[in-house]
Amino acid sequence: MSEFARQQDDFQRGILSGDDSILAEILDSPRAKREVLYGVYRHAYGSRLVDALRNDHGLLHSYLGDEMFDAMGYAYVAARPSHHPNLRWFSQGLPDFLKSTAPYSDLPILADLAALEKTLNDAFDAADAPVLALADMAGFAPELWNTLKFQPHPTSCRLDVSTNAAAVWLALKNDETPPDAVVLDEPGRLLIWRQDVTPMFRELGAEEAMMWDEAANGIPFGVLCSMLATYDDPDGAAARGAGYLHGWVTSGLLTGVSSDD
Repeated sequence: MSEFARQQDDFQRGILSGDDSILAEILDSPRAKREVLYGVYRHAYGSRLVDALRNDHGLLHSYLGDEMFDAMGYAYVAARPSHHPNLRWFSQGLPDFLKSTAPYSDLPILADLAALEKTLNDAFDAADAPVLALADMAGFAPELWNTLKFQPHPTSCRLDVSTNAAAVWLALKNDETPPDAVVLDEPGRLLIWRQDVTPMFRELGAEEAMMWDEAANGIPFGVLCSMLATYDDPDGAAARGAGYLHGWVTSGLLTGVSSDD
């Protein structure tokens, strides 16, 4: 390692960890001591990363307010230093940090809000792909429908939350006072995707969430309908499955369909 590269590493380590040993190699300026000069870099580094968090998690920022969000942001910067040259990826670990780090872990709504915003951001950045149309489904003979397998659109993602984060997110998005945070009796099941250029989500019932999860794993339509029959009226399982499928297609949630036969 060259001397310059070593100094760069020491400089970065000092900014990230608070190690001030690099000060021995920094000169005072005519106007300020080296400690002040180095402190400017250290503060600017943390401030820029907190700004990136605020950009990626604007509604979490609205929920917490400036002071609490900044305190959380600097705690995240200290615990999860950036190791990627693109700031877009710095906030990826925020939901896990909030879920596992006190005092934020005492408020599960925070991790759920961060996870919802993260997944919406990921949907916005996900790759483009063709969207399956109802006309594409019409090309399959009725006797083949039981064998059909569906490919989720690359922007789609399922997310389970333990709180009413969806309702809180929607209120914040509409500049309304959010409801009090509550822990749900059973997980909230969210389906997130990008429609045209707009990330969106909707809540799923337990039955549709099961069908989506299994369909995303390549389970054919006939087997999916058999599984639906264990949830509710067996005689209506095929109709319910077709209804869910129609909703997925018209929402642009699928990119392909195939049959093994």
